Amino acid sequence: MAAMRTIWKGAVSFGLVTIPVRLYSATEEKDVAFHQVRRSDGSRIRYKRVAEVDGEEVPYAEIAKGYELPTGEVVVLTDEDFADLPLATQKTVEVLQFVPLEQVDPIYFSKSYFLEPEQAGVKPYVLLRSALEQAERVAIVKVALRQRETLACLRARGGVLVLETMLWPDEIRSPDFAFLGEDVPVRPQEVAMAESLIAALAGDFDPGEYTDGYREALRQLIDAKVAGREVVVPAAVEGETGGVVDLMAALRASVEQAKRARAAAEAAGTDRSDGSVDTPDGGNVGDRESA
Repeated sequence: MAAMRTIWKGAVSFGLVTIPVRLYSATEEKDVAFHQVRRSDGSRIRYKRVAEVDGEEVPYAEIAKGYELPTGEVVVLTDEDFADLPLATQKTVEVLQFVPLEQVDPIYFSKSYFLEPEQAGVKPYVLLRSALEQAERVAIVKVALRQRETLACLRARGGVLVLETMLWPDEIRSPDFAFLGEDVPVRPQEVAMAESLIAALAGDFDPGEYTDGYREALRQLIDAKVAGREVVVPAAVEGETGGVVDLMAALRASVEQAKRARAAAEAAGTDRSDGSVDTPDGGNVGDRESA
């Protein structure tokens, strides 16, 4: 936790119980970072903040937020104006309700944060975490982060409390697509074949099985550029035409492909970095050798 930066300090208000906590970002994007540069020589492109009315550069300390009215006039709001707003959740995670997690549509989730208790709040923190686990529920809360009040979900995960900020209901768009009003005929045989494909690809979710192939290819491209090697572009997947296909034929072929892939995986055993393979009783050879 020492390498993580505290982004908020406050307390979880749980009935008459107050739990002092620190908030940390729970996720980080591992994208490859780029700068904008001039194509001819790689020189960095820099931006200046200038006032539209006279073109003069504006120091960051003089920049405020402006809300434009329908008349074109601008209401200027400073940091002091935001500080004076009466936000009860400015320093408090206010618990509103406890609900089953499956009732919360994932479309509402925005960003994840870890909550770490201050020393004085360790016992009530563990109490709330244990109660949530036993009840199999999450807490719907309100909290103000970065001068904006947001709805959030507080849940137990891996021994800690995780705060999932959420969008407000009026921030969720409605899908207004033409096909939703159409009567699209789907034959029972097609549904049955699609269900067979789902069954063939069914399994338990293990996030460790998935990697970012695009990011890896991008790093290889950069390495090749540095080394002056020829950049090899992967060939397109055979059979990808993007045109109209026979749906049933495509489903059958997909089911057969999935079955072959699963059979090959079962025959080879689960890949592990320690070289162990699955055994019929659910253990693995690597575990027994180290026991």
